[in-house]
Amino acid sequence: MMKRLKNEASSVRRFKLSYILLGLAAFYLILICVKFPEFLESATALSGDAAAADVALDVEDDGGESSSGFHNNLSQYALVTPQEEENENGVLPHKKPRKLHYGRITAAIMKQQNMERNLSVLDRMADEAWTLGSKAWEELDKYEEKGIEMNSILEGKPESCPSWVSTSGAQLAKTDQLMFLPCGLAAGSSITLIGTPHYAHHEYVPQLAKTRAGDALVLVSQFMIELQGLKSVVGEDPPKILHLNPRIRGDWSHRPVIEHNTCYRMQWGTAQRCDGLPSKYDDDMLVDGYLRCEKWMRNDIVDTRESKIFSWFDRFIGRAKKPEVTWPFPFVEGRMFILTIRAGIDGYHINVGGRHVTSFPYRTGFTLEDATGLAIRGDVDIHSVYATSLPTSHPSFSPQRVLDFSEKWKSPPLPQNRIQIFIGVLSATNHFAERMAIRKTWMQASAIKSSDIAVRFFVALNPRKELNAILKKEADYFGDIVIVPFIDRYELVVLKTIAICEYGVQNVTAAYIMKCDDDNFVRIDAVLREIQRVPPRRSLYMGNLNLLHRPLRTGKWAVSFEEWPEDVYPPYANGPGYIISSDIAKHIISQYRNRSLRLFKMEDVSMGMWVEKYNSSTPVQYSHNWKFCQYGCMEDYFTAHYQSPRQMFCLWNNLLKGKAHCCNF
Repeated sequence: MMKRLKNEASSVRRFKLSYILLGLAAFYLILICVKFPEFLESATALSGDAAAADVALDVEDDGGESSSGFHNNLSQYALVTPQEEENENGVLPHKKPRKLHYGRITAAIMKQQNMERNLSVLDRMADEAWTLGSKAWEELDKYEEKGIEMNSILEGKPESCPSWVSTSGAQLAKTDQLMFLPCGLAAGSSITLIGTPHYAHHEYVPQLAKTRAGDALVLVSQFMIELQGLKSVVGEDPPKILHLNPRIRGDWSHRPVIEHNTCYRMQWGTAQRCDGLPSKYDDDMLVDGYLRCEKWMRNDIVDTRESKIFSWFDRFIGRAKKPEVTWPFPFVEGRMFILTIRAGIDGYHINVGGRHVTSFPYRTGFTLEDATGLAIRGDVDIHSVYATSLPTSHPSFSPQRVLDFSEKWKSPPLPQNRIQIFIGVLSATNHFAERMAIRKTWMQASAIKSSDIAVRFFVALNPRKELNAILKKEADYFGDIVIVPFIDRYELVVLKTIAICEYGVQNVTAAYIMKCDDDNFVRIDAVLREIQRVPPRRSLYMGNLNLLHRPLRTGKWAVSFEEWPEDVYPPYANGPGYIISSDIAKHIISQYRNRSLRLFKMEDVSMGMWVEKYNSSTPVQYSHNWKFCQYGCMEDYFTAHYQSPRQMFCLWNNLLKGKAHCCNF
């Protein structure tokens, strides 16, 4: 009896197990059937089938070097290469643009694998930017098909603005202490603030901990009033056209001071400091007839010109003493003040309590109409702000103000012969003034005009379709813009660098490829001479090199340990301007196409990684020179960074005079 029951139990177990296995097999077959089309599509995309993988738009070429379509931007350019034969009439044949192969960020791959693979944050950003870029280009086509007059967009209607604006402290707090000045300022405009400085508070100063015996706490009370250029650059810190910084407790020295300065793309000018001593009273130092710094009372200064003896003698002979008015420092903790900033002919004039305190001359690179924002920060309570005598229109908001559609600024076609350097300039969609300034200055160098050097701007798309429409108009006219097909963002600048390498390898035959930013002024003759010092046919990586640079773990440029686990970066050249030889560029493109190129969100560090990898098999000459300036300008520079369009014109005028002098203050 027991034996039969065991046999029955065994047969039941075999029966259930076989059904479970059959069920699993059936489920597996169903899963394969469901997933097979997705697998086939991804495999087709990875194999390079343009018909199935690419989502780039098929933009028709006009027979010339069109720089405004997707087809000529990264891997497969529509541009006719020098190797192609001419037709019977000696004219290069019309070539239908090929579809774009975008390697690691091909949308067909990303859409299928984003949720299935552990992609990096950068890959996901690239996928999103690619998808949005495709939509932006489609919208641009529809935007133009509606028959909208491009001339009306370019010319722009003068913006109507009020002649005065005001706000209360409560309203200012809701806008993050930022007041909008619709059309900027004009000569005669004035801004009046009523506020009360806070009482001093303790701050820890690490620098003092090294010099003082454990006492690094200081009392601080200071605030900043800044005129900013809010409409000049989108997505970047606005330029500080006027930085006014009263320090009631001084620089931790208990001596009050007022500092003035300007800042353009993180590049500060030379500070003007008023510390209670009057400035020089001569024509070169005066601003509209006013002293730059007025005198106020200081306890640490003794007037040695008059002793008690001379004072008694003057009274004895009856000579009248000239009255001298002395004023205290204009800001006191906990006491209300009325401050007025007035725009004069030569500079800004600051009055406090009805008395002139300081004047700050205008500086190259900034104009009154650019001052479209008033920002207030620090230890102060603002009760109200009034801005009067403001301009009622601002024509410079139209790109027509800076886009000079003249034949002489057009770029010549890409040379068919071998050239020395191909320069790729990274630019943003709305940097019309920056690109125009480059066209009118260092792009007029003789080496560029004679086609020994070629220059192209690399620009991504903007979420605003009207900006993309103007960009396309600009690209079609000047012929020097390559539009890369994704929505622009800082983390994806590395993709523009790859585009520069690929364009330099495929569309031109250049010995060297240079990457720079659109706020970088390039001294073409000096760069050429520096390259000629390098032995020919030697791999080259040239720029302002960083050695043993440690990654930042906090702040705007923070890098996590997942992104870069090592303590130091490989040697890399600072991003504003560096040069690589063409063999390195070919290696980068080869690695990119087979998807073995490591992408990093900081493009200059990425280039250092790629060059280091290439150097492991082929010796590379690392050439360092401080004259590829990272911050600002230095005498006899090769490149000058953080130069505004106006500063570029100043630098170019200096070069025409035979002097490589800076225009920084």
